[in-house]
Amino acid sequence: QVQLVESGGGSVQAGDSLRLACAASGRTSVASVRAWFRRAPGKEREFVAAIIWSGGTTYYADSVKGRFTISRDNAKNTVYLQMNSLKSEDTAVYYCAAGLILSHSESPYNYWGQGTQVTVSS
Repeated sequence: QVQLVESGGGSVQAGDSLRLACAASGRTSVASVRAWFRRAPGKEREFVAAIIWSGGTTYYADSVKGRFTISRDNAKNTVYLQMNSLKSEDTAVYYCAAGLILSHSESPYNYWGQGTQVTVSS
């Protein structure tokens, strides 16, 4: 089992920045892909970004490319999502996910955090 704990959400103004963190514990050998998803009010959960733990290759949704950066800290077993130039449409609950297969779909990710709220006011 892998436990994921997110932190760093909050309420900000449009144009501001926030950094989310996702700390992993447990059997992290089965968490070689770490990802962030989000669910906006009234919408389905969608892919935001992912990182391959070994090597650090990153992937982004078009809607956040150039504004968000996913990174990792090997020593802390933590993934970060740096969010810059935030827009009101970025308002959502952000979830950390982990699995063995890279995908923009939820299904391959076996482990999920509890979610952290990000609210952006215009």
